[in-house]
Amino acid sequence: MCLAERCKMFPGMDPRAVKQAMRKLGMQQEDIQASEVVIKTLGKDIVILNPQVAKVKMMGQVSWQITGEADERPVLVTHTPHKPAEKFTQEDVDMVMQQANVNADAAREALEASDGDIAQAIMNLKSEQG
Repeated sequence: MCLAERCKMFPGMDPRAVKQAMRKLGMQQEDIQASEVVIKTLGKDIVILNPQVAKVKMMGQVSWQITGEADERPVLVTHTPHKPAEKFTQEDVDMVMQQANVNADAAREALEASDGDIAQAIMNLKSEQG
């Protein structure tokens, strides 16, 4: 975030006064040149495109300010040597449990049998219930 953008946070203040106030507070800001920022969550990645990134140090703490266009991407399940690739997520299990009114074990078994196909797992469970 450049000095002009900081001044938008404090309308009517002189840019030099903003810079001086930040210095008095012990606040240091460093602009980071980034092409994208990825925030990894369970089930999806949040990708900030064309970001403006600032690293802010104040009172011994470091924080990051990120602005830009957000896009969500599903997490691609990868295979690691230590853990086999998952065919489905906990969210999938929860969905099958809710829709078919079964417990977690039954939902997992149905998802395994349907190779992770949620709709098929639900239909199979409902047909078993009668």
